[in-house]
Amino acid sequence: MYKFLDGCPRISYSIVGKGLPLIFLHGIGGNSLNWQDQQKYFSKNFTTIAWNARGYSLSEDYTGPLKFSDFSKDLLRLIDSLNIKKAHFVGLSMGARILMDFYSNNKIRIASLTLCDCYYSFKNFLNPKERKKYIEIRQKPLLEGKSLTDLAPEIIKSLVSPNCSESVRKKIYESLSKIRKESYLKTIKEATNYDVTHQLSSFTVPVQLIYGEDDKLTPPSLGLEIKNKINGSKLSIIKDAGHLPNIEQPKKFNDVLEEFLSQYKNCAEYYGKT
Repeated sequence: MYKFLDGCPRISYSIVGKGLPLIFLHGIGGNSLNWQDQQKYFSKNFTTIAWNARGYSLSEDYTGPLKFSDFSKDLLRLIDSLNIKKAHFVGLSMGARILMDFYSNNKIRIASLTLCDCYYSFKNFLNPKERKKYIEIRQKPLLEGKSLTDLAPEIIKSLVSPNCSESVRKKIYESLSKIRKESYLKTIKEATNYDVTHQLSSFTVPVQLIYGEDDKLTPPSLGLEIKNKINGSKLSIIKDAGHLPNIEQPKKFNDVLEEFLSQYKNCAEYYGKT
């Protein structure tokens, strides 16, 4: 069931289940539907919430450039509106980067973090000139008139494992076809230049890292780097999955997440409830 958070911009989100809050954040090519398998499974024991970030799906567009702090402010508005004091958060790729930013000013609102198939900085392996070229290569086809639907077949190849099923490929295609070009272009630029390297060592909340074994965009070796930077964090590798393990291997993904959440479930809470 979709609900809407009024404000600027208006944010849409899917909310299913009853219990302590568990919030899912999609990646740059996704939307709330990417978390259907997780909402269906975890709604038995949690109030599951999957948002559409600003500029995505049923959420409103926005004017001007994008900053990751904008996403964080939207997320804070959302949990405040739902009377959530502390939530469990799960973010994939861009969604995980949003949570890294959210942590910097909202640590006390986080019961646990699950960060999936993400990176923390391009600056460690691309200089400013290379980052500019990286952005231009990804923006050029769209600026020349192509749509995400046109580019979807090649994008999907880069996202999935070699043995990915056709049904999963179809889900990803449908997700990509719903992206608004302008939002995508702005997000690519901000995501490439955003850097949270200095923050990771300060994380003190429980952190679970999940990576697809066949992820070509953010390989498991990157997950190991992050694990070494976040004291006490755990790293799990999902076999037969690429950049989207929650979609390619939902059962394996859910098993890892369930085991992690079982240790910290009651750390989440609502205001006014004990």
